[in-house]
Amino acid sequence: MKEFIAKDLLGHTNMDMKVSIASCLGEITRIIVPDAPYDDDIMKEIFGLIVAAFKNLDEMLSRSFPKRVSILEIVAKVRSCVLMLDLDFDDLILEMFQYFLKTITSKHSDTIFSSMETIMTLV
Repeated sequence: MKEFIAKDLLGHTNMDMKVSIASCLGEITRIIVPDAPYDDDIMKEIFGLIVAAFKNLDEMLSRSFPKRVSILEIVAKVRSCVLMLDLDFDDLILEMFQYFLKTITSKHSDTIFSSMETIMTLV
């Protein structure tokens, strides 16, 4: 699992690559929740990458859109956002809420609305 947290992956500059990495890390988080597999600093980077994937949820024609939605659904389904609370990542939670409120549109599916609602009510 150390391969996924290598600095060259977490700090990659290509947004599509970042979303792909966040998708993989979201799946890993799904498997290990509620336990954090890394120290707090690494978990903050991981959740930062996951939250950054929500930034462009309004770009529905983007090739990374399905992965962004998948990440959103995983975070809602396994409630990994609660781990963000436990680790006191308030700044990331605020950023996530801002992305949700800026990107949600009437064109989004009910699944997206529901996932955002679940996350926002949990935290």
